[in-house]
Amino acid sequence: MSSVGAYLRDLRRQRGVSLEEIARATRVVHRYLDALESENFAVLPAPVFTRGFIRAYCQALGVSPDEALARYAGAGSDALPDEVAPTPGDVVQAVHAAEAVRRGRGAVLVSFVLLVVLGLALFAMTLVLHGGREAREPTRKAALATTPAPSEPAPPPAEAPASSAPPARVEAVPQPAPAPAPTVPPTLAALSEQVRAGVASVTPPYRLIARTTEPTWVRVRMEDGRLIEETIPPRQNREWISNRPFVLTIGNAGGIALELNGRALPRLGASGAVINGLVVPPPAQ
Repeated sequence: MSSVGAYLRDLRRQRGVSLEEIARATRVVHRYLDALESENFAVLPAPVFTRGFIRAYCQALGVSPDEALARYAGAGSDALPDEVAPTPGDVVQAVHAAEAVRRGRGAVLVSFVLLVVLGLALFAMTLVLHGGREAREPTRKAALATTPAPSEPAPPPAEAPASSAPPARVEAVPQPAPAPAPTVPPTLAALSEQVRAGVASVTPPYRLIARTTEPTWVRVRMEDGRLIEETIPPRQNREWISNRPFVLTIGNAGGIALELNGRALPRLGASGAVINGLVVPPPAQ
């Protein structure tokens, strides 16, 4: 008498049915059916479930399971009596429940790993952004500190008191040239008006080019609210493109020249002057 595995395999081959078709018909996992045909009982669950697999296998082939069950019992298994053995449907449900538990544990493990990786990425991004702000803050403070303070005008010379005596001969003494009046940087409104006059007919998309002659800290707000912030070294060029006006903050107005769509913007100010919130091109009035 051949073993139960060889018996089932011969029945299936005689009817020209593949093991995949048996798995689809019985809803039993393919590896359990393969283990049953190869009599790898260590892979199979408890004998009570294996008997259910055998019944489902034989029903899929249209044969009685008694012969296969007898061969399985002859193999030395501790199978349960017929009256307490589960039905094929019970076996299938138990197998699928075990597979669902295994998949659920795998999903929980994958979710935990993803949460850990996401937390580490957010922590690293926070460190990078915080370090970038600390590196830019000294440069900005240095640019603000270089703004020249206006010098006070020299006091006028005191007038000599009137006298009845004839005036003495006084030699002409050359007077020092008066100190130049302090340069007052233009207000943001005046600067915006100058820029508006220079780029009156420019239409989007806007192409803004910056050329530096001195180290200049620049912050550019784009159309989507994104901020681009850096200290540009001297003799460097930067280019930005947007469908909406740019909002600029410049820490050294005298160290940078701007060009919008091929048109040069007027001089922004003296070296070290700070410009905050300049809109390029300015909105029409």
